[in-house]
Amino acid sequence: MSADTTPRPPRPTLSDFHGVSMVHYFTDNWEKVQNFKARPDDILVATYPKAGTTWASYILDLLYFSLRQPDRMTSAPIYERVPFLEMQIPNFMTGTDFADNLDTTPRLIKTHLPVQLVPKSFWEQKCRVVYVARNAKDNAVSYFHFDRMNFAHPEPGDWNSYLQRFMDGKMVFGSWYDHVTGWWERKQSCPEIHYMFFEDMVEDTGREIEKLCSFLGLGSTAEEKQQIRDLVQFDTMKKDDMANYSTVPVMDFKVSPFMRKGKVGDWKNHFTTTQNEQFDEDYKKKMKNTTLQFRTEV
Repeated sequence: MSADTTPRPPRPTLSDFHGVSMVHYFTDNWEKVQNFKARPDDILVATYPKAGTTWASYILDLLYFSLRQPDRMTSAPIYERVPFLEMQIPNFMTGTDFADNLDTTPRLIKTHLPVQLVPKSFWEQKCRVVYVARNAKDNAVSYFHFDRMNFAHPEPGDWNSYLQRFMDGKMVFGSWYDHVTGWWERKQSCPEIHYMFFEDMVEDTGREIEKLCSFLGLGSTAEEKQQIRDLVQFDTMKKDDMANYSTVPVMDFKVSPFMRKGKVGDWKNHFTTTQNEQFDEDYKKKMKNTTLQFRTEV
């Protein structure tokens, strides 16, 4: 069945889950998620939703596997190559089962969980984590368009009320502010976390791939890195059905594509002057106790 003809489930409602706003699709399988057995060589891709998760997943998959086994890129969508740990959507294998069934070494696994909800085996096994953060304004805009087309999330409503909800942290996977700062604080005492910024990746993808290889201890050649850089250009990935999520039944591509623009600064096309002033004021309060800094343009 194509994604367009599959009947879509009703949209879920937001509820408080261990102090984080969630929907049941990401908590129904909670016991298995919490008891997930990580292996020492697993690599976890962690992000707040719409911060560059698929981009980072794709880069890692190419670095470890697909560059040397190109048929991987056409035989399985990225969400099977890098399964989404906490996902449990009807008629789909659960994220934990997908991860358990991976036969690759290392296993690449993705999560949107805030740092305090990550299964403890990842910390016990000292797994490496690649965290990607994106500035709040662009992240909010991207999340809004995503929620419009993703039936596994609540109805987004209009942009103005959505932005207020974003500021209040009433989003699936909770507050952006708590998420990015929680992971940032953990990184200070945890050398296994590599913290990347979406804006840096847009500005110089090659440089960020270099840093990632250095963190992972990978000796990729200059030629391989160039190949990867070409393959992970936004427009290339957007056209690739194995990367662009067009095969996922809960998403309506008639409303908006999963990969929309991939730019820095698109927030300027959405925020009114008033919204921007209110947002900046609120942002200062929420981010006053962290050393974490973002750029809203490149």
